[in-house]
Amino acid sequence: MDLDPQLTGLNQLGGFFVLRTVVDAARNPARPLPTLAQTYDGTASGVQPDPLASRVRTVATALRAPEARVAASVAHLGLAARLWSPALGCAALYGRIPDLDPRLLRWDADAGAPDDLWLTEVRPLPGDAATLVDVVLHGHLQPLAATLRARHRLARGLLWGNAASALAGAVRELDRRARADGRTDIAARARALTAELFAHPLLRDTGTRTGTAFRRRSCCLYYRVPGAGVCGDCCFTRTPTARPRTPRTPMA
Repeated sequence: MDLDPQLTGLNQLGGFFVLRTVVDAARNPARPLPTLAQTYDGTASGVQPDPLASRVRTVATALRAPEARVAASVAHLGLAARLWSPALGCAALYGRIPDLDPRLLRWDADAGAPDDLWLTEVRPLPGDAATLVDVVLHGHLQPLAATLRARHRLARGLLWGNAASALAGAVRELDRRARADGRTDIAARARALTAELFAHPLLRDTGTRTGTAFRRRSCCLYYRVPGAGVCGDCCFTRTPTARPRTPRTPMA
């Protein structure tokens, strides 16, 4: 099936799957939205200054996060979910995906959740796992992880655990909605593609999968948010508690 130029099939899958295909210049003419390419390489000045830093601040404020790195991890998880979801959704629905080149995707880093993405041109690509790896994993998640590691000293395992959690969440929601609509063919394609994606070296050691359930081997740090518990796929089964500090012996 050919891609719908407006990708309207994604609308039935929920907010994380929706991908706008026209940039509404009248929406904020004084501040054009940056592309994700500009976000990753730090050339967004004059458009939306430092959108990644702005997103981390937005998340930190919304969650009352105690550390910038906690907000950075949660922001990363949210954007990863917004990238995997429409790509996997299109692959399962259409058998093809739009080219999500970072130069074609615009991002409003100050918007609420889920992240607001705009695709400026729909260029059809094959909907196989190898293309999904090239488009999402290599095209977005590697440069995004490199930038966040440099700024916030986030562990590599945490970031790839986030990428895996985002993918697992996307297939779980897609499988649930497809089955509810009687589209077992779509659910089966989504699960098969996800199994291939999790075989990739960057994802295969991030956790264990049982059907669409996923238990990661790392933690996204969300439990450090005031009043938060652990996520459903966290490596912890209950919220960790701080270890009591051992008093120092006064020096003579």
